[in-house]
Amino acid sequence: MFEVLVYLYETYYRPDACPETEALVKKLSAIGFEEDEISKALGWLTDLKETNHIYAGLYPQQTAFSFGVRIYAPQELDALGTAAIGFVQFLESAKMLNPVQREIVVERALAAGESPVSLDKLKVIVLMVLWSQGKEPGGLMFDELFIDDDEDPEPRLLH
Repeated sequence: MFEVLVYLYETYYRPDACPETEALVKKLSAIGFEEDEISKALGWLTDLKETNHIYAGLYPQQTAFSFGVRIYAPQELDALGTAAIGFVQFLESAKMLNPVQREIVVERALAAGESPVSLDKLKVIVLMVLWSQGKEPGGLMFDELFIDDDEDPEPRLLH
């Protein structure tokens, strides 16, 4: 599923640039993606679109006025894992994600059905949430999303 999502991000500069679902499925199949992976990715994206609408309608004021700390439920801690939660907190503290986007990222990470979600996959989820909202990641965020942890021998600290 994540390979399909990355392909869509790299190929289409925004979601509305994607062809209609039937044509997109044919194109993805022709490229070599399996039907099951295509179906999962497109279903995940459809749910992301719905989640964006729900959160945007219910919590528009929360973006500007949220100064609280997010406490994760035990089920979220288990499903996300320490690395993913730390990365989400880093993005939010650096003002790269707002509280509503954070909640969408958490919801979509839980919907991925992997426990715990790997940091690489969480980065794809963050990228897809921003892409679905028509937002470009800033330079710092882009570096964080695409840095290869295998190439960075020294741990990075958040101060």
